[in-house]
Amino acid sequence: MLIRPMRTRLVGLAMLAGLMTSFSAPAVEAAPRPDITKDLFGTLSDGTQVWRYTLTSGVLRVRIITYGGIVQRLDAPDKHGHQANVVLGFPDLAGYVEKNNPGPYFGALIGRYANRIAKGTFTLDGKTYHLPINNDPNSLHGGTKGFDTKVWNATPGRTSDEVSLRLDYTSPDGEMGYPGTLKATTTYTLRGSALRVDYQATTDKATVVNLTNHSYWNLGGEGTGGIYGNRLQLNASHYTPVDSTLIPTGQIAPVAGTPMDFRRPTAVGARIRDDFQQLAYGQGYDHNWVLDGSGFRLAARVSDPDSGRVLSISTDQPGIQFYSGNFLDGTLYGTSGHQYRQGDGLALETQHFPDSPNHPAFPSTVLRPGQTYRTATSFAFSAH
Repeated sequence: MLIRPMRTRLVGLAMLAGLMTSFSAPAVEAAPRPDITKDLFGTLSDGTQVWRYTLTSGVLRVRIITYGGIVQRLDAPDKHGHQANVVLGFPDLAGYVEKNNPGPYFGALIGRYANRIAKGTFTLDGKTYHLPINNDPNSLHGGTKGFDTKVWNATPGRTSDEVSLRLDYTSPDGEMGYPGTLKATTTYTLRGSALRVDYQATTDKATVVNLTNHSYWNLGGEGTGGIYGNRLQLNASHYTPVDSTLIPTGQIAPVAGTPMDFRRPTAVGARIRDDFQQLAYGQGYDHNWVLDGSGFRLAARVSDPDSGRVLSISTDQPGIQFYSGNFLDGTLYGTSGHQYRQGDGLALETQHFPDSPNHPAFPSTVLRPGQTYRTATSFAFSAH
């Protein structure tokens, strides 16, 4: 007598489960698995092949070439989900080889020393070293044949939730005048909506090192026009003023009350033409900001009001160089075939301070045998 009602209830439950299944929401498609592929990007005059690796996360797509470790393209969605390339660059290898020596350094890995060293000289442990002068009267971004001109050895990697590209280059003792054999590794890791860059280096002789990436950002889309309407926020209460050759004077000055104050989101072009001597020296912004705090923290945020794209940059470095694309003069044509004019892209280079080897009061860039140089920067994207 007790069994029949139980069977009835079981049948009823089974029918109800069937109805619930038939009216349930459609299954959500699994997110695309991160992937990495490669294709031949070009061949140098000496026969060396240059490969392009495409990293995809389902949110971002990043293309990196082994020549210079260059971020050749980065596609990110806007507030409507539409993808667009947000970095400046060239469509082929010839553009980088012909124009990046020295040139705009679009997307390149910079070393051995990012930024300027005054008059191409520095003294370490009582010995003076001489570097090539390629930004008269100074040495810029490692000299005439810096890391941006080298072909890096590539090792791809992939897990269930990220893809990576490890790039290795060994700089021999004396290259571009720098002491020590420097073994450098840069790893690009793409996970979700963020691209992380990890740098590492060791040396067999005391040297100086300062590595960064020199991507130019235009969150409205590459080739769409200027970035003066982009809103920039820098987590920095001070900056390092420069002389007329863009070498730091040694002073660390407050940004308060000057056009250098980006502690609150401010349009890049809001004060770029103000009567302020520092802006005249660089024909706009081309300065190092002293980041507040320490450890891995938010350094900068850029937003484009039209597309809704937002780029948040975090780093463990003490400084960030903000360059507003002042010397883009219309002679270069980029990835989409559009002409690049002044202010068509901005660079935010996480770094140690310019000319640190000649300023003992600045954070040290000296690397000695037995030590390992390590630093990291993250570029995280969102849209609203």
